[in-house]
Amino acid sequence: MRNYSDNKELVSVICNKCKKELRVENGILKEGCFNGNVQFGYFSNKDGKKHSFDLCEECYDKMIKEFAIPVEEEEILELI
Repeated sequence: MRNYSDNKELVSVICNKCKKELRVENGILKEGCFNGNVQFGYFSNKDGKKHSFDLCEECYDKMIKEFAIPVEEEEILELI
């Protein structure tokens, strides 16, 4: 869950699963975080709804361990 100030600066990020508050300094997130966003369309039980959430790195790791097919992973040489 992300919280912004009136001038649209990032103030805090809280893991939706464990409620850990992630480190934010001067509007910049300073920890690993998974941000999920999905818009449901036709043929789903959530037509016309949008879901957004944040997971800390630990909760993300726990989630992907449960996958029947592992996530695809590749090395990135340039970090943004």
